Amino acid sequence: MSEPILVALITGGLSLAGVVATCIATSRRSEKKQEIAQAVMRTELAELTREVREHNGFARRMPVVEEQIKIINHRLTDLEREVS
Repeated sequence: MSEPILVALITGGLSLAGVVATCIATSRRSEKKQEIAQAVMRTELAELTREVREHNGFARRMPVVEEQIKIINHRLTDLEREVS
């Protein structure tokens, strides 16, 4: 084998090794970033779920409170009539 072909093969092999190493490192960094993003999304989803459940609790109680306010208003009206 001639010297230029040998040099070309060595250079090509080293270039290929460099490209493979770079791809592996980039892939690992991307995976870490994706894991962090997923953890943040899970945390945000859990917080939103908690807020929705809290809101639903208020939504269930509001009609009861509104009915109680109506009753109180009627009682006040009756008391104002008695005083007058």
